[in-house]
Formats: sequence, structure tokens, C-alpha cells
Amino acid sequence: MRVAIIGQQEFGKAVLNAFLSRGHQVAGVFCAPELPGARPDPLRVAAQEHRLKLFQFASYSTPEAIAAMGALDVDIGIMAYVLIFAPLSFVSPPKYGTIQFHPSLLPAHRGPSSISWPIIMGKTKTGLTIFRPTDGLDEGPVILQREVEIGPDDTLGTVYFDKIFHLGVEGLLEAADLVVSGKVAEKPQDEAHASYEGWVREAESRINWASPAGQVYDLIRGCNPSPGAWTTIGGERLQIFDARKRVCRRFAEVRGKQLGQVIASNPDGFTVLAAGGFIDVIRCRLGEGKKIAASEAGIPLGAMLGS
Repeated sequence: MRVAIIGQQEFGKAVLNAFLSRGHQVAGVFCAPELPGARPDPLRVAAQEHRLKLFQFASYSTPEAIAAMGALDVDIGIMAYVLIFAPLSFVSPPKYGTIQFHPSLLPAHRGPSSISWPIIMGKTKTGLTIFRPTDGLDEGPVILQREVEIGPDDTLGTVYFDKIFHLGVEGLLEAADLVVSGKVAEKPQDEAHASYEGWVREAESRINWASPAGQVYDLIRGCNPSPGAWTTIGGERLQIFDARKRVCRRFAEVRGKQLGQVIASNPDGFTVLAAGGFIDVIRCRLGEGKKIAASEAGIPLGAMLGS
């Protein structure tokens, strides 16, 4: 099988290595340009180590990018973690077209932060989809899907790295085999069950301490390790990463206390009051500093977060 790999970062690298390890010919690799000062893209580094033809286009809609894909004369294109829009004119030249990985059970959670949103919404399952890219964002017909559970304490990091990552690599290999062998049965997405959410960024990751403690905890989990759910203390940003949730069972536990108040400290960190429960903060970042144990952050008892 002669393939083109389109992707970036560790997932793109893992997919590249998986196809190479099975003896497939990688005719070319497309990955996003790196910003000045950014950490080297693992896919770009791996492509250069294997001495593969490498392309770094800022857009896949340009005549140059489309011509580059066509000139490779590949059997199939493999889109592995692609954040640059790829039009039909770019994905169509391969003999058997192109397949794409998306980390949700499409048509639910179309969009770029598709692992975070199910966690933030308190869902108990998600998964991955291998599908045909179209000019609609994450809207093409489905080739295969794999479901994974979201545990009550799972985070964005554990769902992606421990559950979806390796299944996604295997799914792309399986889907490529199905497509090239002509054994695939593509299924249109059911628009009645479709949803789209955008990036989880600053506005979406801000903590409202008046929300139920379960919702606050789900937001923290869905933003860990990135972008980090955040609040403020004395006007300075405080990001919360590792945490635990506890339910409030008696009025005596909250008498005289306010939502968003630091009401206790312990060897692991400090405790914040939210609606109906408590958030035990274990790891955080204050201002522009590094992630640290919450016990080392110097957050005083009685401090009001969100101020």
C-alpha cells in the first residue's frame, strides 16, 4: 500500500510508524508549519529521520498543496490529527481517496475540542471515528467507530492517551485495509444526532464557583492538562489541574462559608466550596509559574477565588 500521511504531533508520528512497521510505502508526509520557538513537531522529526518527502503547507487549499498531493500518486491518504482544513480538492487525488481520524463518536462532538466536551458535559462514554473527509467539518460518511468509557475521574489526558490514542492508530490501519480491499461499507452520519462545539479556550474554561460541584469538577477534568480550568485570586489567574470532588451532606459543613471560598487545607492542597460540594485542589498553576502541588501554592485559608 502506498500512502500519504497528513497530521501532526505524537499521534501523527505513531500513525506514520504504524504504517511503516507494516511495510507500507509512505510516499510523503504533510504536517503543519511550526511557529517560531515552538517545540519540534514529532511527526516532522520522524519524517525527516526516515528521509521521507516532507511538506509543511500553512493551507491545504492552495494550488501548491493540491498539486503536491496529486503528484505523490498514492493509493490512500491518511489524516491523523489534522487541524488545518483539507478541502475535497486536496483529499480526492489518492486512488482510493482519503480517510480521517476524529476523537469522538460522530456525529456527536464535531469540532476541534471533541475529547474535552464529553467530559465537561458529564458524559460516561465517547470514542473515535474513522470517516471520509468532506468539505463539511467532520461531516463525512463513517467507516468505523470504537467506543470507550469515560470514568468518573478520567481527564482529557487519560481519555486521550490511555484510551483513544492507540485505538485510533489501530482504527486507521484497519480502515485503510477495508477501503483499499473494497470491503468497506460507509455509513452516512445521522444529522438528527449531530452536534458541533468549538475550541475550549479562555472563556469556556473559566470556573463559576456557583455551579454545582459536579459541573465544576467535570470542567476541571475536561481541561486537564490543557488549557487548564481557571479562576482568579486577588486578580491573579489560578489554573486548577488535578483535583477531587466531594459532596456536601450537612448544612454544618458550609455554615458561614461562601461559594468560591478556600475552606480547608490539607497535606495534598486546599479545598474550595462550590454549589452542593467541595473541590479538593491537588495540582495548580499560579500566574505564569509552573504547575505545582497545590500545597505549595501558598493559597491562604479563607481566600475567595473568582475575585
